[in-house]
Amino acid sequence: MADIDANTQAVVPAEGLVTLTHVIYALHAFSAITGLTSAAFIVTAFLSGWPSIIAVIINYVKRSEVHGTYLDSHFGWQIRTFWYAVLWFVIGAVLIATILGVVIGVPLLIGVGIWVLYRIARGWITLTDRKPMPFPKPQ
Repeated sequence: MADIDANTQAVVPAEGLVTLTHVIYALHAFSAITGLTSAAFIVTAFLSGWPSIIAVIINYVKRSEVHGTYLDSHFGWQIRTFWYAVLWFVIGAVLIATILGVVIGVPLLIGVGIWVLYRIARGWITLTDRKPMPFPKPQ
């Protein structure tokens, strides 16, 4: 049975799940930072590095356990970051394959790498504050 916060009436996640979410952000960060310290792009290291792949698998496996807590928004944030990075990486790679696209593709991949770093940092800081990630409000 889940605990309920007396002040906010929100479901309080188990402390182990909070720790796991920190570990998942750390795995994503490790992959992305590997791209900074090697010849690879940040986004390439983020998508192909085993730590990020393991992190996304954990996200999917444990997602039902965090449902209804503020951690659910973090899991969604991490999953969306990974899959949108895949999408933009494929677009950038296709552009790089064309002669004219090199001018657009390389800056796009650099931009996606910076975006990935931003998403990891913003999510991790928000998790440290024990707050949910904001979702865009449906129109």
